[in-house]
Parts: sequence; structure tokens; C-alpha cells
Amino acid sequence: MVVNRGIGRVSMFLLVVVVLGFFFASYNMIAMVIHHRRKGTDKGLHTVAGGRSSMFIDAITEMPDSLKKHEGAKALFHVALTATDAPYSQWQCRIMYYWYKKMKDGPGSEMGGFTRVLHSGSKDDLMDEIPTFIVDPLPPGQDRGYVVLNRPWAFVQWLQKATIEEDYIMMAEPDHIFVNPLPNLARGEYPAAFPFFYIKPNENEKLIRKFYPEEKGPITDIDPIGNSPVIIKKSQLEKIAPTWMNISLRMKEDEETDKAFGWVLEMYAYAVASGLNGVTHILRKDFMIQPPWDLEIGKKFIIHYTYGCDYNMKGELTYGKIGEWRFDKRSYLRGPPPKNLSLPPPGVPESVVTLVKMVNEATANIADWEKDK
Repeated sequence: MVVNRGIGRVSMFLLVVVVLGFFFASYNMIAMVIHHRRKGTDKGLHTVAGGRSSMFIDAITEMPDSLKKHEGAKALFHVALTATDAPYSQWQCRIMYYWYKKMKDGPGSEMGGFTRVLHSGSKDDLMDEIPTFIVDPLPPGQDRGYVVLNRPWAFVQWLQKATIEEDYIMMAEPDHIFVNPLPNLARGEYPAAFPFFYIKPNENEKLIRKFYPEEKGPITDIDPIGNSPVIIKKSQLEKIAPTWMNISLRMKEDEETDKAFGWVLEMYAYAVASGLNGVTHILRKDFMIQPPWDLEIGKKFIIHYTYGCDYNMKGELTYGKIGEWRFDKRSYLRGPPPKNLSLPPPGVPESVVTLVKMVNEATANIADWEKDK
């Protein structure tokens, strides 16, 4: 009996050792996977950023089951873009709305209604062409020459006054072109956003702490995003929008922050406002491309033509120097670009060629295209 009890103790000891060994082996394997995915984030992996959650999500193959939508379920989102009545804004809105209509009913699309949120305070000549909701601009002088400050204020008013049937909203901009039908990339309480390489909360902790105190959490809770493109639950945006507006105004009033953030100040304000409201975004690098830096369309959804595209006739990029061939939206500040723009020379990336072809298709099919010229 003594011998049997000894053997039993030895067996139990070995069992404990085996279990512990299996536990540590599993732990190490998981740690290695997480480390690998962190290193691979810039190679196509997408993360729900922030200290609240460390889910690493591949946009196609590694979406956790808990965040996947049920087959056949559609979650329509309302496309909303803020705009002014300036000719520069108007022609971009017309092209954007043309491609929205082309892609809305395409395979996989969950695009619902569309609203141009016009923050000029009065009607313009696109009211009959594009669904429009008029809101007031900020009081004179309050934007301090930074017209983008009207964006959060416009969303606050629109959300309070408009009837929006969809449960989700996509915040878009006039210089977006839908290049593929867009599904709802958000998952429940996790909105979807595009990560911008130049939004760096970690490198601006001193400034951000003025608006996001330490008791709210680590700086890693602030996503590297702006408000657009974002697909988000309407109920979440209703909470974030007033905070976003107030943080934008406070940042603009703070001389140090205003100087550091410059033209992306309102983007930082949205990121901080989201963190203050406990909202974490799924970061989707496939949400959009930005020519000339992104070269291929692939399965991306939006072309954002914010950068100028300058090339010589050999097809070589001459960014920062006006090219022999160019397309830059800023060349058309006072009115729309002409129809049938010349295509880029051979060797120019697919993204730029596609952009120009899509602009040409829109201008060829929109009635009275050059009416403002």
C-alpha cells in the first residue's frame, strides 16, 4: 500500500508537470503569434488599436468569429460628406456622388442613403442633383481661417435634426471616389476606420494629454485615424460628435497644439474624442488608397485623391515638382476640371490611370458639367 501511494504521488507529480509544460508551451506559442502579427501589421494585418483591445485582424482571413457578420445579414450605412458651396467643393461632390450611384447596388455593397451635409447655411445650385441637408457654419471668426472646423459642428447639427434610417453612418469627403462596392466594414460596437501614417498619438503624448488626461487611459487608446473614412454606428457618432467639436475648438485655441497639428488638427480631435467616449476602431488599410503613393487598386474600396500626381513623359514620379503630365485637384480651385483629361504617359501606376479614367467617365456623364466655368 505504501508503494502504491508512492507511485500515485509520482504519477500525480508527473501529471502536474505535463500540464504545466503544455500550458507554458501554449503560452509561448500564442506570444510568438501575437509578436509576429504585431511585426506584420504594416504588411496587411489590421488591428483594433488601443490598450482596451489588442485584437489583430486580417481584413479577409482572420476576422474573429465574434466580429463576423451572419451570412445574408445586411447592415446598411448612410453615406454622409460635409461640404461647402465653393466651386472647388462642388465639382468634387458631383464626381463623388456619380460613383456612389454606380457602386451602390453592386455585389457586396451595403451602401444605403446619401447626404451632402452643406455647412454654408443656405441653398446652392446642387440641391436638385445631390441629396443635401443644410446646416449652419460656425459663427464668423470662430474657425480662425480653418474651414475644416465646420465639419464636426456640421455633424452635430445633422445628427440632431435629420431623419436617418440606417443604423450606421459612413463619414466621407468630397475627394473620395468609390472604386468598388463598399460593404459595412464595422462590426457591432467596433467602427471601421482607415489608419493614417501621419496621425501619431504616441509621438504627441505631451500635446494629447492636454485633452486626454492620464486617468482616461494610455495614449495607445487613441487610434491613428481621422473622422473619414469611418463607418460607425449612428448611436456612437451621436455621442462622439459633440466631444469632437469641443476638442477641435480647444485644440485650435491652444497655440502649441494648433502649431504642431496644423491641417490635421481636426483629425486628431476626432481620434481623441473617440477615446474619451471609449470607442475603438478596426483599422482597415484596404478601406482606401491614396495615389500616387499607393500603386494598385486591387480589392480596395475608395480612391482618395488628396495628393498631386506629377510625372514626366517617361512615367517617372516628380512629386514636389510640377510634372510634364499632372493631375492635382488644386489646379481647379475656381471651377471644375475640363472633360476628357489626358491620360497619364506609359509607366504611370494603375491607381493614377484609374483615377483619371474615373474622373473622365463622371464628367462625361454628369449633365451641365462645365456650367460653372
